[in-house]
Amino acid sequence: MIKIETHSTTQTEHLGSRIASVLTGVEVIALFGDLGAGKTAFTRGLCRGLGFDNGVSSPTFAIVNEYRARYPVYHFDMYRITSSDDLYAVGFYDYLDRGILVIEWSENIESELDDTAIRIHITKTDDENTRSFLIEGMDDYADIIG
Repeated sequence: MIKIETHSTTQTEHLGSRIASVLTGVEVIALFGDLGAGKTAFTRGLCRGLGFDNGVSSPTFAIVNEYRARYPVYHFDMYRITSSDDLYAVGFYDYLDRGILVIEWSENIESELDDTAIRIHITKTDDENTRSFLIEGMDDYADIIG
């Protein structure tokens, strides 16, 4: 497990960009964290690191946003998803192995995540700008990410 703190939105985006540098194009990145934790900022940095800089926004109402970068990125919001039936209804399983899946609110579908999913827990701290990241599934890249 890799532990990292960021102290601004810019640093959170840079962390996403560093992680993007080691991706192969078929990862599932499960983001866990409260409202305002920095999930979308992280995703914006990840997409920028993959060559997409045309605006990344939370897919709250769309359920999934697609970004054409070096690899396709499918940015999911699972806030309103609570079962595998819901996942089938939104076509989630059709996206697997077609690109990088970045999933906000992964707490709601954790039982459906494969063991190979990269899990990133983001926690707000007492300092309104500081975020604590616990990253599981990327230990081989600690020197690049950290």
